[in-house]
Amino acid sequence: MTRPIISVDKISKRYVLRHGIDAGGTRGMAHFSIRNALSEAAASAFNSLRRNPQAVRRKTSDFWALRDAEFEVERGKVVGLIGRNGAGKSTLLKIMSRIVDPTSGSIHMRGRLASLLEVGTGFHLDLSGRENIYLNGAILGMKRAEIARKFDEIVAFSEVEKFLDTPVKRYSSGMFVRLAFAVAAHLEPEILIIDEVLAVGDYAFQKKCLGKMREVATGEGRTVLFVSHNMGALAQLCDDGVLLQDGRVTEIGPVQDVIKSYMNASSDHGAANAEFADDPAKPGQFRKVEVLHADGGRAADFTCDEPIVLRMTYEVRRPIAQTYLTFYVQNMEGTRVLHSDMRDLTPEHIEALEPGVHVFEAVIPPRLLGATSYLVTVGSSGSFHGVIDHHYDCCEFTLRDLNSRSQSRPGVLGIQIPWSRDSTPAAAVEAGAGR
Repeated sequence: MTRPIISVDKISKRYVLRHGIDAGGTRGMAHFSIRNALSEAAASAFNSLRRNPQAVRRKTSDFWALRDAEFEVERGKVVGLIGRNGAGKSTLLKIMSRIVDPTSGSIHMRGRLASLLEVGTGFHLDLSGRENIYLNGAILGMKRAEIARKFDEIVAFSEVEKFLDTPVKRYSSGMFVRLAFAVAAHLEPEILIIDEVLAVGDYAFQKKCLGKMREVATGEGRTVLFVSHNMGALAQLCDDGVLLQDGRVTEIGPVQDVIKSYMNASSDHGAANAEFADDPAKPGQFRKVEVLHADGGRAADFTCDEPIVLRMTYEVRRPIAQTYLTFYVQNMEGTRVLHSDMRDLTPEHIEALEPGVHVFEAVIPPRLLGATSYLVTVGSSGSFHGVIDHHYDCCEFTLRDLNSRSQSRPGVLGIQIPWSRDSTPAAAVEAGAGR
């Protein structure tokens, strides 16, 4: 049995946060810099000479960015590190890249490592694009001969050939990012670490980057650790996922399963739930509206391939003939993309509702709406009474398309359309032309 190419063994990283109260009573947290260290040393010496009883008092507290993180990565696998901001993903990558030392634990990597933790690191603004390709390639571990061999490919990918001998300080932000990514993406390490590089650039560039990373991961057989908040990119590129929460590894498994666990755990439950105060003046009113997964779990994040359950709790105080409930869904641009009226398929519900609490559920089917964020508005009316109760934008939910190569796929609908192809062989075309 082959050994894993990466072994993370109970890695922990602690930062000491220092809080102080100076002689004047000013509170603050010390910054970790040489300048502050020298200033604090000078102030300490000055207070000692003065024998000031109000000398600076310091308090410290520990912040654990990682706690006993442990997992293994097999050679040739593409693994996504998934978690909220502050979960410890970047800290773990910095430890792997030997930028930061762990407080405890160890990491064993059996292969040449290249890190792309920040696009453009190592670029010198006064140097030209050509010079920066060689400079940045050297910083990222490439030999001069390797850079020369890859030079034309890097330039072609970056699309900055016309400006290759111009100082990069005159580049637009898009040109700068394209060149920086092109250098890093054409490395040939056995282990490649990528942190959120696909969050930059325009849509066309992000699509191009995804294609290159897919080529690196699948065609060239490298081991890749990939961090991104783009769930579609993770689902498309990665084999497995590692879920980090509060510095701890909480789940390891197929990337689709880990993404769903992350979405359920990190959902804004407040956005998926609305409760309304009692209003006795109304003959009927909504008491609660919830957005739920099919299993009943409340959530504001869904994949496009699962149903969305909208549960409405409605209280009737005085029955009104032909009372009906409605809801509509609109996107963040204000376009109403879906409207549903309970009379559509269930006309029996329009009979006068008896006094009491009634719970209604409506299910938005999978693959109906496109991948974006939506707001829910609910209302109730009587055929001869008019509006009874109404609540605008009371809940919010987000759809993510894990089967699309880009989460930026435009359009209102999420339906996947089948395509067919009827191709004529080239030989037949030539034969027909020769007649």
